Parts: sequence; C-alpha cells; structure tokens
Amino acid sequence: MSCARHHTGRVSEVNYQPHSWIISESCADRLMSSQLSPMSWKVLITARAAEEVGQPAYRLLRESGCEVILAPKFGPLSADAVQTYMAGCDATLCSADKYTSAVLEHANAANIKCLSRWGVGYDSIDVATATRLGIVVAFTPGMLDGAVADYTWALLFALARRVHEGHIVMRDNRWSVAWGHDVSGKTLGIIGCGRIGQAVAKRAAGFNMTILGHDIAPNPHAEALGVKFVSLDELLSRSDFVSLNCALTPQNRGLISEAQLQRMKPSSYLINTARGALVDEAALVRALEQKTIAGAAVDAFSSEPLPNDHPLRRCPNVLLTPHQAFNGRETGERVSLAAAQAIVDLMHGKKPTHVVNSDVFQSPALRAKLK
Repeated sequence: MSCARHHTGRVSEVNYQPHSWIISESCADRLMSSQLSPMSWKVLITARAAEEVGQPAYRLLRESGCEVILAPKFGPLSADAVQTYMAGCDATLCSADKYTSAVLEHANAANIKCLSRWGVGYDSIDVATATRLGIVVAFTPGMLDGAVADYTWALLFALARRVHEGHIVMRDNRWSVAWGHDVSGKTLGIIGCGRIGQAVAKRAAGFNMTILGHDIAPNPHAEALGVKFVSLDELLSRSDFVSLNCALTPQNRGLISEAQLQRMKPSSYLINTARGALVDEAALVRALEQKTIAGAAVDAFSSEPLPNDHPLRRCPNVLLTPHQAFNGRETGERVSLAAAQAIVDLMHGKKPTHVVNSDVFQSPALRAKLK
C-alpha cells in the first residue's frame, strides 16, 4: 500500500482501493512497528467512537505491531459490508455490525481470530458460530455504566421539564412557557437492574424518589440501593418515569408494546437508552399521538440511523437523540483503549480480560495461539 500522506493526528483514509485502506501513518512508523514485534495482526476498525476519541487505542495497536485498517464507512455495518471489509484481517474493533453466521463462515473471515466489541452489547454477533469457529468475542462491560446513567438522567430531566421545547421556542424568536412535571418525590421504574440500572438508581438518591425495579434476576446490590423489585405490570402502572436499561435478548424483544404502554399513567414518561428493539415503535407512536403517556425520550432505535420519514420524528411530545448515551469523551477513550487492549493481549497469547464466549479457549478450533 502506498504511503501518500504523513500522520496528521486525525484518522483518514489513504489511497482507498477495495480491501486496501489504512489510517494514515508514515512508512517509517509502519516499518518500525513491524520490526518491534514479530507478531503482526491486521486490525479492522468499524467503530465510529474509536475513530473520534480513540487515538490512544490506535497508538497502542500500532506500537504493538498491528496494521490498523479503517473501514471506508463506520458501523453499525450490514452483513454484506462487514463481510467485504474484513477480508485478510485478523481482528476487528467493531461496532454493532452484523456478524451473522454467514459472515463468520465466509472465506473473507478465515483469518479472523478476535471480534473486540466497542461497548457491552453483542446481540449483533452470532456468538455460537464464533465459538464453533474458534473466534474470541471480547467486549468492555462496566465501562459505559456512568456515562449511560448520566445521559438517562439528562433525558429524564429535559423531558419532564420540556427543556428541548423551550430551546426550540427561543431559537424561533418566540417566547412561550411550557408546563412540565416535577421529578423530586416521584416514582422511578427501572427495567433491567444490572450495572447500568443500578447506576441510574444511585443517581435517584438525591431526589427522594421511590425506586421500583423489574429484572429476570433480582439482585441484592440493587436492593441495597433502595430498589424494590416488582412485576412489570406493577412497575408500569405505578411509575412516573420508566427507564429501560436492559440488554436485548430474543425473549424481551418488543417488551414494551401496546398493552404495556396502556398500563402506564397518562402523566408518565418512557426513557430508552438501551436498545430500540425493546420497544414496539409503532405502538409508541400511537401512545404519544393519543396521549396515552405524557412523553418519551428515545436514544436507541430498531433501525439506525432513524429513517427521515419515521413517524417518531413527527411526534410533538418526544425527545429523540442519535444513540449517543455513551458519548462521554473520557469514557470513549477508556473503552476504545480497552477494546484495543483485548486484541493486543490475544495477539500475544494472553486471554483478554472480558470475553463473551470464554469456552472458546477450550476449543481445538481456537484460531489464536495462547501461551
């Protein structure tokens, strides 16, 4: 590959040809990297966050002897796109790309030894197929909790007090006030009381709120934070604010649909910083239009980017953001570095710290060599 430009501190593409694109760095840097380490993996990066705040992660990969490849577009990528871009690569630092069984079994994935997921969700990866083929699936649990919990509260407050509507009024050179709802002393329902749900609960402590929780596995850590576990129906009917903080599984897809929205109070709000497919979006549109609930704040959607003609964009009592709950810059740097470290560790024969499919290490099909 040609070294047409020297590194400028920003990731860019250089002389893109199919299966041949690379973040810009000098030829001397690449030669030095290859001389420093006898191991040399080609690492594809599709996670936008890693490009935008992941310079320390790029340095780690390069200084460890990796050839860092930047996808021509960022994820989440379709199955066809990721299948094309991963040709010849040993690992990916990936977004929520579609790593289906067909993608992982394709000839272009023959060298893939590690899928290192930027973030905690891995529902877009066929983990069973990856394990069978000897591919390690790494992720970064626990590192996004604070950022997502902070953002959940930012949405909750903005929605309850209609901050976003006031901003639009002022930008339009108008002056009119909007009546929202108080937050202090109300009831908060948290669906999914794992690490992020617990972080949301901690932040409720200063607002004298009753905290209800619903989880398939209630845990004492959440109870110690004041969470009272109840049925989903009870949580929905009693809560003034309902926060979705659970992972997406085949069992809870469409968890919040017509019947569940009907159980909520007309003065209540739904906040989703988890996964879009947890909510039946058509049912949510109807609930907002019919004022079944007071409003919703949505940061995750079934289809992303959200289509321009999606009816949610037209609902007056909704606050929409483009899946950015985790976008704290400092958090992004730490997550990018951790995702890169997992690749470097495996390249050097060490098990990564956080692995989804740890049983892959007992498989004779394991593609990476462990020390």
